[in-house]
Amino acid sequence: MRHVIALDVGGTGMKAALVGDDGTLLHRARRATGRERGPDAVVATILDFAEDLRAYGVEHLGAPALAAGLAVPGIVDEERGIASYAANLGWRDVPLRALLTERLGVPVALGHDVRTGGLAEGRIGAGKGADRFLFVPLGTGIAGAIGIDGRVEAGAHGFAGEIGHIVVRPGGAPCPCGQHGCLERYASASAVSETWAAVCGKPDADAADCAAAVASGDPKAVRVWQEAVDALADGLVTALTLLDPRTLIIGGGLAEAGEVLFQPLRDAVRQRVTFQKLPAIVPAALGDTAGCLGAGLLARDLLNHTDRTEVTP
Repeated sequence: MRHVIALDVGGTGMKAALVGDDGTLLHRARRATGRERGPDAVVATILDFAEDLRAYGVEHLGAPALAAGLAVPGIVDEERGIASYAANLGWRDVPLRALLTERLGVPVALGHDVRTGGLAEGRIGAGKGADRFLFVPLGTGIAGAIGIDGRVEAGAHGFAGEIGHIVVRPGGAPCPCGQHGCLERYASASAVSETWAAVCGKPDADAADCAAAVASGDPKAVRVWQEAVDALADGLVTALTLLDPRTLIIGGGLAEAGEVLFQPLRDAVRQRVTFQKLPAIVPAALGDTAGCLGAGLLARDLLNHTDRTEVTP
């Protein structure tokens, strides 16, 4: 059975699948990233995991995978196949595509985790059918994926979509990027968790606890939540002014609050737009499988490109 390997590498865990030609997930697996053992160990774990997936395909599907797709965090040079930098994994300039190609003996595509997840949301998830979309996951930080006609724009240097570093509060909280007042310092899940823990006096409280308190009508939680929503709306309006997306897809941990987030967010964005066209603002559909599904799409795109090349006179 024709299939590809899809691997999504996170800070603590890896999700993987064997994906059929029609997009069916034929096999799923997870494994710890092992970052506590250092960057070289993480690379070795990725290569070993991919090799085990290849072996599973031979044994259970009758043939090895024809290609592989790999999604990783940090700064990614997709054109050269290099994982340039990832603070949480400790690596710099790792030639992951070449290493994986050598280990598996098949074509390999390397992608940025958020852009890869955005590719999946755009093609088969919440943005399906939209010619222009913006995917924004609200997690530890805030990133973005700019979708254009079924692909995701990486930018000239691989930095496109870094919406979390739009300055929404000039002179505000310092950000590790070196600026002050960045969006992710106010509207990421980690920022809301930090603020709510300080306000409610419970060090272990997080964004989900804040959302629950908002739903119950706690005025302190409502204030914290609204400040985050206002900052998020400011950043999103800047993005939609520049990009004019048809669909705005919000994912990540904060989006799990459902209408507790989406109702005030839609209202806040609507209040801020003037001449801009208001996009549909929808929750992501694929959850934490988006990166893995997107990696599978990258691999299948490689095969489709090869197939077209082979039949071109």
